[in-house]
Amino acid sequence: MRHGQGRFIAGFLVVPLALYTLFVLSPFAQAFYYSLTDWSGVSPEFSMVGLENFRTLAGDSVFLQALQNNLVLLVVMPLAVIGLALLFAFLLNVGQAGTTGVRGVSGAGFYKLAFFLPQVLSVPVIAVIWSVVLDPRPTGLVNSVIEKLGLGSPGWLSDPHLALWCVIWVLVWSGVGFYLVLFSAAMSSIPRELIEAAVVDGAGRVATFVRVTVPLLWDTVQTAWVYLGILALDAYALVAVMTVGPGGPDNATQVMALQIADNGFRFGRAGYASAMGVVLFFLTLVVAAVMLRATRRERIEY
Repeated sequence: MRHGQGRFIAGFLVVPLALYTLFVLSPFAQAFYYSLTDWSGVSPEFSMVGLENFRTLAGDSVFLQALQNNLVLLVVMPLAVIGLALLFAFLLNVGQAGTTGVRGVSGAGFYKLAFFLPQVLSVPVIAVIWSVVLDPRPTGLVNSVIEKLGLGSPGWLSDPHLALWCVIWVLVWSGVGFYLVLFSAAMSSIPRELIEAAVVDGAGRVATFVRVTVPLLWDTVQTAWVYLGILALDAYALVAVMTVGPGGPDNATQVMALQIADNGFRFGRAGYASAMGVVLFFLTLVVAAVMLRATRRERIEY
């Protein structure tokens, strides 16, 4: 390193690192500290309670239900979003394959735009739209159609057995478009000769998709998996606006982020909410690490 170069680099880094410490690391440290207290969130006076908040969490049925719901989201939502996005991206980019070559379907750009449209809407807007569409009353948009078909009026968001799956559906619906565009961009960098060679050798669409396309996109899929896993551990905005309660009925759609907000701002239990945040923090780290480790493969060069 040249003389004085270290000081030059440090001069550029000192301000960003100071801001990162102030606005990112400091709040984390405060959350860890307050999780060991009975702070109300308003009063300047509080006392240390040690691990009492964490012991209470272990027996909190509502929080455990929220944790269970987040785990269901963690398993189902990433699988559905990545699977559908990969499938649609493959169909759009390799929609017409034969011995003469490989090319996308006509109007692929329009389809990508249509799928991507939910991304320009904010989460509260999406939640309001789908809460109207899935209104459990017979006058709701979906139920009015089902009623005319003589199939009754499902409870959707008012049925404890259906509400969480409605939330999952909306998350998948709103997320597929972004990852379709992401995977389409990655597919466009794959040499057409590789796919054409597979087609010439007699590989069908399924074999080409599974054995050629997906392995070449694995780095992108791995990144998408981590991001979707983190999103599945949140889902606060959608649940807070879309569901009854929110978090109902009967806590069927409770998520940890909603419990943190309720305890911290509605019930005046900021110390207890901080303990929940600490649990969510470590759970997110573990999930990200496990997903990166489980999806790690040898990089394929092309």
